[in-house]
Amino acid sequence: MKFVPVKIYGEGIPMTDTKKPATSTTARGQGYDGFTDDERDAMKERAKELKASARRSGSRTSKADEEGDVLAKIAEMADSDRAIAERLHAIVKDCAPELAPRTWYGMPAYARDGKVVCFFKPAQKFKVRYAELGFNDAARLDDGAMWPTAYALTELTSDIEARIAELVKRAAG
Repeated sequence: MKFVPVKIYGEGIPMTDTKKPATSTTARGQGYDGFTDDERDAMKERAKELKASARRSGSRTSKADEEGDVLAKIAEMADSDRAIAERLHAIVKDCAPELAPRTWYGMPAYARDGKVVCFFKPAQKFKVRYAELGFNDAARLDDGAMWPTAYALTELTSDIEARIAELVKRAAG
């Protein structure tokens, strides 16, 4: 620490070093804004979904269009994700037909009164080890003070499908 004499009340005021501290922990020349490329892509997809929804409002074909969007997103997925997503889509339509299929951040999702209840997050979308079946707060899965809101999926067996059907029915409430 350096002391610079100042004539205020006859005392010196401590001054810190004039070098500026590093403001970033990233390597030189690399920017970081807090989001990965995959996350930014998902946000761009969400913006497109909102625009498309605004154009469709009041349209009779809105539900069919939104389900078509979901099926198109499922068709784009890698084989392992697609197999799970197709089966999940069938389970949701069978167990909770009142949930409307739609895309949400570019992922298949199912909504009640415009609010997403559950969604499928493919592993490939964010380059992670497993896909997820997630539930938002609109799902009615409350169980005490703590309960899971996402389930990792690597494959669907008949036991897992039965558990998913039970969860979807409860979530749709």
